[in-house]
Amino acid sequence: MDKRWRDIGVLVAALFAVNVVARLIIRFGFEGDDTAADRVSLGMFTVIGLILAVVAFRWGSRRPLAGWAADMALVVPVALLLTLLVGPLLVGYNPFDGGAATFLLRICFYLLATGAGVLIGYLVLTALGRDFRSQQLKRYAEVRAAKPRRVVRR
Repeated sequence: MDKRWRDIGVLVAALFAVNVVARLIIRFGFEGDDTAADRVSLGMFTVIGLILAVVAFRWGSRRPLAGWAADMALVVPVALLLTLLVGPLLVGYNPFDGGAATFLLRICFYLLATGAGVLIGYLVLTALGRDFRSQQLKRYAEVRAAKPRRVVRR
């Protein structure tokens, strides 16, 4: 159980770190250049999606869907709150600078990137037949095929 919480904490920290690095790049490298800032933000969302795709691929092969999906359902909102509320403060901005519409748009982009990453990772895993359920069914079929049929005497 201790390792599970450590993995969740490391994943939240990694997602938050990607956001902080992107914010620092925008702040010090592209201050005032909206086109470059948009590209860096798009890159940030891509990296977040890729991280979650890899994590979904790895966790999905080791654990049942219900177990790791519950962990993802905890990781994504915590990382989202850190990204939206703490991230801007680290670089000297107000989290609500752009108004409610911009704030909600950031939430939508983040949820879209994380959802796409998790979905792509799990779909690739399932398509390859390496998910936890497929491995269980494969082991069951091998065990059933290995046992000879028992003869019943009457």
